[in-house]
Amino acid sequence: MTSADQIHKSYPRDHYRKPLKETPFYPRIAELSTTHDWHGWAGYLAAGVIANESAEYFSIRNSTSVFDITPMVKYRITGPGSAALLDKMTLRDITKLAPGRVQYTAWCNDDGKVIDDGTIFRRSADEFILFCQERHFAWLCDSAVGFDVSIGDVSEDFAGLSVQGPTSCTVLKETGFTAIETLKPFGIRDFVIDGATIMVSRTGFTGDLGYELVLSPDNAIGLWDRLFHAGALYGITSIGSNALNLARLEAGFIATNSDFVSAATAIRAERRRSPFEIGLGWMIAFDKTAHFTGRKALLRERDIGSSRYALVGLDTEGNVPAVDSLVYLNGNKEIGHITAAAWSPTAKRNIAIASLQSKYVGKDNDNLWVEIYTLRELGWRKLKVRTAIVERPFFTHKRRSATPPAAF
Repeated sequence: MTSADQIHKSYPRDHYRKPLKETPFYPRIAELSTTHDWHGWAGYLAAGVIANESAEYFSIRNSTSVFDITPMVKYRITGPGSAALLDKMTLRDITKLAPGRVQYTAWCNDDGKVIDDGTIFRRSADEFILFCQERHFAWLCDSAVGFDVSIGDVSEDFAGLSVQGPTSCTVLKETGFTAIETLKPFGIRDFVIDGATIMVSRTGFTGDLGYELVLSPDNAIGLWDRLFHAGALYGITSIGSNALNLARLEAGFIATNSDFVSAATAIRAERRRSPFEIGLGWMIAFDKTAHFTGRKALLRERDIGSSRYALVGLDTEGNVPAVDSLVYLNGNKEIGHITAAAWSPTAKRNIAIASLQSKYVGKDNDNLWVEIYTLRELGWRKLKVRTAIVERPFFTHKRRSATPPAAF
């Protein structure tokens, strides 16, 4: 039998009818879905809105939300040289990451342009799991030349849920995660529930109290059912990506292919961004002993200052979000564009993140405008509305970092 025949036999005969995979949680999410609003995420079906976008958003801020993060790309890096490899590849100092902790970081090419950001879970001295948005197996392998490491794509070996909101800790305790309230932000702990080992980290993408749960796909449905049984009295709600995206914008977090384009996939060189240009300059550990990819280019940029772009928060007049809008100085000079925008129900503000030409940031910021196209009485209108640069995050809450969180 030829290799082509073997590949053909490994797929179901109607595989072309389902070009996207279903996560282990798909059966439960599909049962709840009334919108059938599905999109592709890293080769999987993912929900944009499950039933009601507003209710899903408010579950993040008022009760407990559950979001399927299974499609995230996951790599396991192990071996005596694993820490040295990640120290060379990423911007932060990996030697300061203790076992049982999580680190948010990013990595660049030789020109100092960001390839992607992600989270590194340090399971032990020589074992790490990298979670990210895009696939970078070839980049990892190229970076690993000369290091005593083993790298594996374990994306399909794990299912995952993000459990966020003010009652999330209580729901997890009711589910059987004993002493979960003692887990500190960016901490990791393993729990055994119904015989299944579940890695829990106190992390999330909402700017609120929350946890991320990772386990074998074989045990996914059992965990889902136990969670929703325990959370029935606490407003537990399955959410889609639309609600999560609003929460992450309020928290001031950036997203790959929304607020910046990966340097590995950008077609035009001008679309590539350095960490300084997307607000990640704070994480660059220039003083770490190991040389890291992009260091020379980033040192030059640090010393002379970025002459290109800056990612800023905006507060816009009115309540019409400036989605995909252009930003003008003095009402007529185009200086940038909006990368994400929404009306914030919690902050009660018309918020946005924008990429602006850095030479104009800090100059005449009281005379910035956005151009918005909005539908009014069955006709499109163009509005010029004042906006102002403001600090991010737009929303945060003390429960996000409190240990133990307030009980509900």
